[in-house]
Amino acid sequence: MSSQVRLRLLPSAKCLFDEPVQVKVAGLRSKQLVTMRARSTDDKGVMFSSSATYRADGSGEIHLDKDPSLSGSYVGVEPMGLLWSMKPDALHKRFIKLSSLNPHVVNFSVHEEEEGKMLAEVINERFLIGDGVSRLPVSKGNIRGVLFTPPGRGPFPAVLDLYTFGGGLSEKRASLLATRGFVVLTVALYGQDEQAKNVKAVHMDYFEEAIEFLKKQDKVGSEGVGLISLSKSGDVALSIASYLPGVAATVWINGCSANTVLPLHYKKREIHSVLTFDANKAFLTETGAVNIKYVLKSPLLEENKTSLIPIERAKGHFLFVASEDDLNWDSHTFMNEMMERLKRHGKENFESVSYPEAGHYLEPPFGPYCPSSIHGAIGMPVVWGGEARSHAAAEVHMWRKIQEYFRTHLSCDAEQTNPKL
Repeated sequence: MSSQVRLRLLPSAKCLFDEPVQVKVAGLRSKQLVTMRARSTDDKGVMFSSSATYRADGSGEIHLDKDPSLSGSYVGVEPMGLLWSMKPDALHKRFIKLSSLNPHVVNFSVHEEEEGKMLAEVINERFLIGDGVSRLPVSKGNIRGVLFTPPGRGPFPAVLDLYTFGGGLSEKRASLLATRGFVVLTVALYGQDEQAKNVKAVHMDYFEEAIEFLKKQDKVGSEGVGLISLSKSGDVALSIASYLPGVAATVWINGCSANTVLPLHYKKREIHSVLTFDANKAFLTETGAVNIKYVLKSPLLEENKTSLIPIERAKGHFLFVASEDDLNWDSHTFMNEMMERLKRHGKENFESVSYPEAGHYLEPPFGPYCPSSIHGAIGMPVVWGGEARSHAAAEVHMWRKIQEYFRTHLSCDAEQTNPKL
């Protein structure tokens, strides 16, 4: 490596997963053409990488927050482009971070354009959990999950994080929300049976038990709890908000307005059937992944009325988040249908945000964008939709929006803390 070339990450090479860094290179020749690279390995051992070509200024410096990439994984001025544009070394792989204890470790490097010789490198440790946040695995009654609690006396707002199909229990979103000042319990969608092959139904009693557990935590100060969901867990969240007391705020991200995949049970009886589908509307794309956007039938059809969730019964508030290019299902249409239904019932307890070129998997920002991966429910690769740059921007906006929303609707006398590393 060249002793003259310096690659720096500001303000620090250690940060939280959802925080941007400034990438700067100095010590290059005037107008020198170089390749910037980033690479990382996820919790499943899959390698992700990106590269972009930059030209140094007259002083031999490159600043990713103002200088454009000329070619590579992305073009233009994209300060965090090396992170969100990282692609797996195999088709149909999604970036997986299962445990909050393992940081997202990214190797940034700068190389001579022609020979590829490495000139400098730096390691970026992107932590999923902040200083002082406690992590407690929960195995109580039927509950299987992890409880995250911020440092300090509190009281803090409480959030139940409903994970979904696609790799078991993920802690990333929950641990980052706790780092931002929320007590968060993340639970596997099926409780004790999450890994079981013979799951026949989703039981709402399980989530009722989880909510009661969460409300009893010493540092919880909000009168009602919040729910955050994505995909299949979106309709579960709608049902919880509609039937169970004590839910003050629900975040629904790219879900459905009706019950999907498995019947919903409560108090030992079925309360919602499964929304029907037409497999003939799925089609194979040139990548080898399937597009299933229009497979689900309309929940407004008479034959599907028993799957439709009566959100007009909900006492709490809703935040609907939809990607207009979601290819998993037509979440934007589902969102519009729900808002119209609430309006017809004289309800004003909702707000919405939509993202024109974002795909299905909207998660905390600065992780690699995923165009396709194995679908947890159907066991084959599907396309998720979206354009990488727009999807990455949507995640940044959505993440701020969710935190603001929960702070507004889960108000308590919390001492607002924002732990840092």
